[in-house]
Amino acid sequence: MDQQELKRRAHDLDVTVWVGKSGIESVVDELDDQLTNRDLVKVKFLRAARAGSSTDEKAADLADRVNADLIDTRGHTAVLHR
Repeated sequence: MDQQELKRRAHDLDVTVWVGKSGIESVVDELDDQLTNRDLVKVKFLRAARAGSSTDEKAADLADRVNADLIDTRGHTAVLHR
């Protein structure tokens, strides 16, 4: 499946992982489990999680930790695929 098709599929997905003040560490296991059960997951980065860095940087770091591909970031939401 190509990048454009994945973005189209992600459009109607609901956010199922929220990264808050506890940071990326607290959601790695949950995100890994969700990516095992479905191939696309939307992640929302709350203001407290972004503290000083961009959503793109945080999303890329999170994707590396769960061995997933970062498909898209819009605003403070990212889509990951495995």
